Amino acid sequence: MNLRALHYLVTLADVRHFSKAAEQCYVSQPTLSTQIRKLEEELDVQLVERAPRQVMLTRVGEEIVERARAVLGEVDAIRAIARRSRDPHSGTLRLGIFPTLAPYLLPHVIPRMRQDYPRLTLRLFEEKTEDILAMLEQGRLDAGVLALPVHDDQLVSRVLFEEPFVVAMPESHPLASKRSIDMSDLESAELLLLEDGHCLRDQALEVCQMSGAHEKLDFHATSMETLRQMVAANTGITLMPTLAVKPPVAPTENLLIRPFTRPGPKRTIAMVWRKSSALSEFLCELSELFASIDPALLEP
Repeated sequence: MNLRALHYLVTLADVRHFSKAAEQCYVSQPTLSTQIRKLEEELDVQLVERAPRQVMLTRVGEEIVERARAVLGEVDAIRAIARRSRDPHSGTLRLGIFPTLAPYLLPHVIPRMRQDYPRLTLRLFEEKTEDILAMLEQGRLDAGVLALPVHDDQLVSRVLFEEPFVVAMPESHPLASKRSIDMSDLESAELLLLEDGHCLRDQALEVCQMSGAHEKLDFHATSMETLRQMVAANTGITLMPTLAVKPPVAPTENLLIRPFTRPGPKRTIAMVWRKSSALSEFLCELSELFASIDPALLEP
């Protein structure tokens, strides 16, 4: 069975378009179509339903694509083993990280990575937690940086740090006169939250449950920056992770940040990867680099 044909099939399953799949595979559309036809002939089943404006996989096609992802992931692992044996710090690393952490953590670790691993190519995937976990399972990522807990027996995790939450409010808010916020101060308060799918939303809902606050039901932000600007526009208050309010993030006009009275709510950040990964030794080393950020960045 041709591995290249499996790669074409998986790419087609991802983009659902022959021309786009061919472009991503750096081949012509007829070449990609021919290889998939040959794969169907070899297996004696129809894998793809072809329509003028739509590409769909058959039921057996979906099952074979999942198996093909695993096979291609193992092939990548074999290559990684050989590559790491020659040079442990070279090659390509595919790292997933969720959107409410990526822009605030990466500026503090990428320069150090470039310095310590100059031959390493880093491919970053900024995705929601559930998508990162799916990509890890499919072998499309080597590791992910996530907020715990992660419930998957096939993954190993290394805690990087604990990141406290802070309260963001407009300057005119009644709580602005306080130097720190008690959980009881949020009782009956309305919090602006992110839309479903963001782990920060789930963490904020836990704080709501503990403090007696509730979410503002007629508003769901799509990003942290939307939350920031809506607070500055006097729409309400929200919770933010500490790194999101530290340099190089620029101050926002009419936005005050207040820490919680200790011990306040926080989230635990970890690096996770498959137990079977050929990169486990290197990922342990890399997790130490991520964990060594300046402790002052985590002081609210």
